[in-house]
Amino acid sequence: MAATKRDGWTTRLAQRDPQLHIYLIGIGGAGLGPIAQVLLEQGMRVSGSDRQANAATARLAAAGATVFSQQTAANLLEWPATERPHVVLISSAVAAANPERQAAEQLGLPVVKRADFLPALLARRRVIAVAGTHGKSTTTAMIVHILHTAGGSHLGAPGYIVGADMPGYGSAAAGTSDLFVIEADEYDRMFLGLNPTVAVVTNVEWDHPDHYPTPAAFRRAFRQFVDRVDRRGLVITCRDDAGAEQLRNYAYSRGPAWITYGLDPAAGLQALDVQAVPGDGSTADVRQWGMPAGTLTLPVPGVHNIRNALAAAAAAGACDVPLADALAALESYRGAARRFEHKGEADGVLVIDDYAHHPTEIAATLAAARSRFPDRRIWAVFQPHTYSRTRNLLRELAHSFDDADQVIVTDIYAARETDDGIASPAALVAASPHPAIRHISGLDAAADFLAAQIRPGDVVITLGAGDGYRIGELLLDALTARTEEAHP
Repeated sequence: MAATKRDGWTTRLAQRDPQLHIYLIGIGGAGLGPIAQVLLEQGMRVSGSDRQANAATARLAAAGATVFSQQTAANLLEWPATERPHVVLISSAVAAANPERQAAEQLGLPVVKRADFLPALLARRRVIAVAGTHGKSTTTAMIVHILHTAGGSHLGAPGYIVGADMPGYGSAAAGTSDLFVIEADEYDRMFLGLNPTVAVVTNVEWDHPDHYPTPAAFRRAFRQFVDRVDRRGLVITCRDDAGAEQLRNYAYSRGPAWITYGLDPAAGLQALDVQAVPGDGSTADVRQWGMPAGTLTLPVPGVHNIRNALAAAAAAGACDVPLADALAALESYRGAARRFEHKGEADGVLVIDDYAHHPTEIAATLAAARSRFPDRRIWAVFQPHTYSRTRNLLRELAHSFDDADQVIVTDIYAARETDDGIASPAALVAASPHPAIRHISGLDAAADFLAAQIRPGDVVITLGAGDGYRIGELLLDALTARTEEAHP
């Protein structure tokens, strides 16, 4: 970490000093883009760069940020001395060799990651932090929706940072109240920069082997996270998840109050009689401390989303939103981008995209699809995300496609990694017991294969955290063109 010759930025950030200048390397990404939005809304000077322009960089530029579409040392070195940034915030993907990072260090500017930046950004806020291997974005989005819908004037508009766009909300806002809801990402230990008043842990299941080489290391990080919760605060965990239960057993007597949720009858907030409903939704009866508490009607499918909704309702309850009001608010929840997102329908084929890239997420998403479309043929198009995850979770990935009729595995999306020569899509296909799984190299080739094989009534679900969603978009374009040719 660079020497902090321009110390004092943390105090100025906490005080929302409008003269404070923050430069973000990776400003268009899901990690830093929402932070930039909050900074702009708080009136601070924001500049930054990304490797290429995208919708996020365009929005930030329109909101007042200075955005560079290439990462070169000149972006920092050519600022007049009086105009230079006071602190440089970097994404987890920014390597030591990055020319802007090196330029910042040459200038003696503080170079920090999110975990070092967030304490000052969230100073004087009551933080609701949502952690967990799966379901963070959806649960965070649900909390934001409840607080906006049912919180009323007595709470004001909360600030928030979510790792997915939400219809009507975007992915971030500074807010007008002292409440701030944030997706607490465990990657690169970002969540260890938070000091929550309320913490939600949806599940604890080993992931990110590039940062956590063993399941034990992963569990230790979550223990450190709950240790950071205000001792007068609240921890909310899923009773159905073994990892979350281990966490509760570790920390239950250490200070904060604790609430559990789930389908388990011992959960403080329990869902039972979960049913799929026409459309994309689910419904369940809810009990609080064993007593009937109302009905949850959710416009998004899947038992996993019922659990997420319970967690969100419990977190809203810690902000004095009555459970009945939270359940009513969830009826109008509209989902989040890349979370069972309907991309379109053409020639009788429905295309859905989901961010699922961990085995448990894939299985849950496909189970939701099967409950929603019990009589339709389901194609799972999975893009493995990172070599380290594919290598370490190969067996689990191979067994996660049971609810799909047909499975396509694309090439591995490298993200921040390089090919280790060990993990491969062919190995994943070979390890899978699925009777109809195949590897297709190239997004265009996968879309072409689908266009040749699918029939009206099929459902295609693209799965993964990379750019595999483009296969669905290419398929829709091909099907639309085919329809127009057939019916000019």
